[in-house]
Order: sequence, then structure tokens, then C-alpha cells
Amino acid sequence: MRLVLTVRSNLIPNPPTFNSKYGYLNWESYYNLSYYTRILPPVPEDCPSPMGVKGRSQLPDPEVVVERLLKRRTFRPDPQGSNLMFAFFAQHFTHQFFKTYNRMGVGFTKALSHGVDAGHIYGDNLERQLALRLFKDGKLKYQVIDGEVFPPSVVDAPVYMSYPPGVPPEHQMAIGQEVFGLLPGLGLYATLWLREHNRVCDVLKAEHPVWDDEQLFQTARLIIIGETIRIVIEEYVQHLSGYLLDLKFDPTLLFNSQFQYGNRISLEFSQLYHWHPLMPDSFHINGDELSYKHFLFNTSILTHYGVEKLVDSFSRQIAGQIGGGHNINAVVTHVAVSTIKESRQLRMQPFNEYRKRFNLEPYASFREFADNEEIAQTLEELYGDIDALEFYPGLMLEKTRPGAIFGESMVEMGAPFSLKGLLGNPICSPDYWKPSTFGGKVGFDIVNTASLKKLVCLNSRTCPYVSRDDGGEL
Repeated sequence: MRLVLTVRSNLIPNPPTFNSKYGYLNWESYYNLSYYTRILPPVPEDCPSPMGVKGRSQLPDPEVVVERLLKRRTFRPDPQGSNLMFAFFAQHFTHQFFKTYNRMGVGFTKALSHGVDAGHIYGDNLERQLALRLFKDGKLKYQVIDGEVFPPSVVDAPVYMSYPPGVPPEHQMAIGQEVFGLLPGLGLYATLWLREHNRVCDVLKAEHPVWDDEQLFQTARLIIIGETIRIVIEEYVQHLSGYLLDLKFDPTLLFNSQFQYGNRISLEFSQLYHWHPLMPDSFHINGDELSYKHFLFNTSILTHYGVEKLVDSFSRQIAGQIGGGHNINAVVTHVAVSTIKESRQLRMQPFNEYRKRFNLEPYASFREFADNEEIAQTLEELYGDIDALEFYPGLMLEKTRPGAIFGESMVEMGAPFSLKGLLGNPICSPDYWKPSTFGGKVGFDIVNTASLKKLVCLNSRTCPYVSRDDGGEL
């Protein structure tokens, strides 16, 4: 496990090197957290082709690339069995550090922290956090509907939430991440973590009756961050990696290694994580089939069905395969188009250059890259040269590993970013990783025994069927 962590993490430069503005080392790239960092510098502007020296003089229209290669024809389920509980976990978890902020310009992030800070639960700034807090016993604000605890409305917790015009404030749930009203699956996880935070506060208050609201809140937050990292490494990353090795979250493994704590989110990691093929064509909940029209921005789904029925339903519905092409639902293909446009504005280097950067053999031809002849021919027509293939299309179209959710490159490039970000968290450092940080043994035990099933079952009236894939109940 130590070898996995060090080999993976050492591929990510720390301190960071380049960013979306600079292709050479400078203080701004290191110091200015408003930028995503980047692993490879941009393609120089005086190169003969958009991707350097190879390929056509003009890149293909992003709309054409998405229409011909990425848009779903018929739903293709993930052969690894990833389900919607997994898909919504991925989206919920990653949007604490992927907060692209195009109003400032391309390549900027709104996140003040570049890692697992639970900002999607508590808000990404102090003003938002204070609006979400109850200021009693360390807890967050909540509302009770039919005897069940849910996030408060923006009437009671006045924070900005991104809802379409016409959604009344009392139907807008106030959540740490402003876009989480979009999907009931995100609202589900927001509800579970809200309940867990308040449950942990009760445990800490019983253990430390003299602690004030602030210490209860701050310690509970550290416990939530610890629980998150454990679940992500031991269940989420484990599932994606396909490793036979059982991954363990044990920060002490790195205490005697050369390892720098801290993390910066890179442009490449943000691009890589556009996993929209996971989304199905419709949503099956408790015997009902819901279209996107009825699913999006509809908080009543969460309150109507409740946590148990949503967990059960999302655990049983298989998500789409990410790699292999032709699997993004038409409702979200616009995101793929904008991702390709962003990579061009930032002059990202070709897919094969990133293969080399992560110690992988570059592909020699489109037919070696893709096992689908139609995809290989279309890429040849659109790009002309394998060395001109763009980063994001490359990740999404690469032939998948046998029986796997995506291809080699997604795993070999994604895992280093992920593990460096998780183990580089301050709570994993020797000064933090000890019982006293988490309120003593009782809090440390919560972190060290965390699981997705416990998150659900400790925060619901019954313990529903909980799974991240079709391999059976957790």
C-alpha cells in the first residue's frame, strides 16, 4: 500500500509548476490559488498546428466530435456494475474542489481550498458557512419534513443556490455547494452528510459537555473530512482501480517517507473527471420512471420518496460505462462540447504527450488506441494523426480494459491526482493524525470505521439496501 501511494503521488509535482496562464515557472503559478494548476505547459502559440507539429491545421468542430463519437446511441451499462449511488457520490464528492469559475476567465477555480475540505457541505467561504450553521451544539441548520431531517430552505439559511427562475425560496434547499439543487442524488448525499455532522456533534457533546459550539463544530468537521477520505479510498477508489489489493486508508504508512502535505487541483484532473456517461436515460425510483425534465431541480423527489427509497433505488440502477465512446445522454452532451472548447482555449497538449508524462507508452495509431473500427476511422478523418488527438476525447474514447468502466489512461492518470489529493490532506499529517484532533478515541473511532453503509444506516430510520455496484450489498 505504501508503494502504491508513493509511486502514484510522486507523479504529481509539489509545489505545482504551470497554470492556465503561464507555460513557464513563476511565482504566480505557485501562489495564486484562483488558478487551476496544470501538469504540462500549454502548446506554444507559434507551433505549426494547434496540437504542436502533428495533425491538421484546424481542429474538428467540437459539436461534430461529440455528435459522431461521444453522444449516446443506446445506453451501455458499466460492466463493472457501477450504480447511481456511485455516480452521485462521484459528483457530490468532487464538486468540493472542482469549482470552475469562468466569469474570471478560462482556467480559474472558485474553490478557496484545493482538496477535501468538505466545502460542499459547509460552504466554500466563511460567510456561507455561518449562514448554514445553527450555532447550537456545533450543529448545522436543518428542517423537518414528515418527521425526517433535511437541509434547510434558503428562507432559513439565506445562501445563494443555483436554481432556475420561478423556483420559490421555500423549495430551494440551502446546501454548501450552490449547484447541488440540480439533482436529487446530490440532495440525497447532502442530507446524509448533514445528518452525520449533527449526529457526530451529539457524540462529541456527550464526550465533552464543556465544549462550546465552535469547538464542537470544528471538531465534527475534521471527523467528516476523515470519514470522507476513508470511504473514498477504501470503497470508491478501490472500486474504480480494479486492484486485487485491498486499499487501506492509513496515513501512518507515509510518516517515514518523503511526502509533502498539501495539494493543488490541476486543469487536467478537472478535465479528466467529466464522467457524464454515468448518467442513465431515465431514473427508476420505487417503481416510478422519471425523465430528466421531472428529475432536474426537483427537491420534492428527495422529500417525497425519502432517503431510504432513494438509496435503495439508486443502489439497484446501473450507471453507464464511461469509456469506449457513444455513451453520453443527449441532455448533457453540451458539457462535453464545452470541455473540449476549454481545453483548446488553454492549448492543452495532445493525449499522447500526457501518456508519456504518466509513464505510459504513446499509441502508434488510432487502431491501436481504439478497438472500435468506426471510432478509429472517424478519429483518423477528424484529426489525421494519433499525436494530434486531444486529451479529453482521448480519455473518453480509448479502448476500455476488459470488463472495466474505462481505459488504461483514465486509471493511470486519475489515480495519482486522487491519491495525492487524499493523502496530502492536512489531517493525514503526523501533527494532525492522532485521537486528540478528532475529540479523543470516540471521534477517532468514527473516522477509522467509516463506510458508505454506516453513513446511510446511522442516518436513516431503517437500514436500506446500500451498494455502490451490482456486486451485492455493502
